[in-house]
Amino acid sequence: MKEIAEILLKIEAVSLSPKAPFTWASGIKSPIYCDNRLILSYPKERKIVEEALTKTIETQFPEAEMIMGTATAGIPHAAIAAWLLDLPMGFVRGKAKDHGKQNAIEGKIKQGMKVVVVEDLISTGGSSLDVALTLREAGCEVIGLVSVFTYGMVKAKERFKEAEIPVISLSNYEELLEVAVSSSTITTDEAAKLKLFMANPQSPDWMDDSPKVNEFELEF
Repeated sequence: MKEIAEILLKIEAVSLSPKAPFTWASGIKSPIYCDNRLILSYPKERKIVEEALTKTIETQFPEAEMIMGTATAGIPHAAIAAWLLDLPMGFVRGKAKDHGKQNAIEGKIKQGMKVVVVEDLISTGGSSLDVALTLREAGCEVIGLVSVFTYGMVKAKERFKEAEIPVISLSNYEELLEVAVSSSTITTDEAAKLKLFMANPQSPDWMDDSPKVNEFELEF
């Protein structure tokens, strides 16, 4: 949805910096940084995003019996969606607790329960897929995954296809670039370079000869 892309740019949940790329923990230089946690700080925009998320679940996965968030960024979106849908909600930790019941899954689940996973951002898809597989191993039927934004990386698409998990995102990288050009956030030449980045994130071909490097390092 272009409206969601417009919101992400407006509130600076997504930052595009083609001339001073961010550095991921892997060492990859990236022209984009996404922090959808900022959505929570903007009530008007939050309402639009959460209603779109809820509508997507309602129409694409009407048989959903529970909403599960990914820890930690997916939790608030899952909680709001579950509340609007009047469905149970829980979340899956990145790893099981080392104390108490040592739960990885928080929330009351049942064998065969149809679950939709809510994620804020999909990059390579690894962490989101881990959540889905954890739920499967616990006996749930993961019928789909919904995210606010996706980079649309080939690696992520292949992972979800292999796992046979339908994925729907409210907005994506390509849409974001279109909106960024139309709003003069970036130029058409910069957009062309940023498309090269997503085609092959490991390649430096999209960068200028001597780009500045953003000091902010991102986990990837």
